[in-house]
Order: sequence, then C-alpha cells, then structure tokens
Amino acid sequence: MVTTERFKTLALSLPGTIDAPHFDRTAFKVEGKRIYATLHQASSSVNFKFTPQDQSIFCEFDSEAVYPVPNKWGEQGWTTVELSRVPEEFIQEALETAYHSVFKKK
Repeated sequence: MVTTERFKTLALSLPGTIDAPHFDRTAFKVEGKRIYATLHQASSSVNFKFTPQDQSIFCEFDSEAVYPVPNKWGEQGWTTVELSRVPEEFIQEALETAYHSVFKKK
C-alpha cells in the first residue's frame, strides 16, 4: 500500500517534476506543463497518463484496482490506480512509465 504522502515523494523525485493544483486534484508535471499524473487525495487514487498500449499492460494487474478512466480521457490512456490496492513497486513503475510517456528528451 502506498499513502498519498509517499506517492507525492515518489513523484517529486523524478527529474524536473513539480506539483500544482488541478481542479480537485494535485497534478504532477514535467517541463512545467506536461501532466503525467494527478492525485486525488480524498479517494487515495491516482490517474496516470499512459500510452494506450501501456494502459492495457498495467490494467492486467487487477481490473478492480487499475482501470481506464471511464470517459474519453480513458480512451487516450488515462488510467486510474487505487493506491491502497497496489504495491509500491507497481506505483514506481507506473510513475516512470507515465513520466517517460510525456517527457521526451530533445
């Protein structure tokens, strides 16, 4: 299980990551604008920006704990993960995958 505070620590450890308010969530961004994850503290859940292919791989873990956002955002790869239902290693891999999906070295 990963707490919301631990998630923040893990996300902010990725190079160039900042956090900022985003509606009822906290967004984690790279390059000052590219969001790769959002944390909803009240529900202890995170939405990650994956490629559709990565989304299908991560959702195989547990369809009740990891699932596409149920709208057009989900069709674009945005995926919800319930922090209390996955191990820290899963979160770390998800963070790195989402981070690299939006951060392209020039």
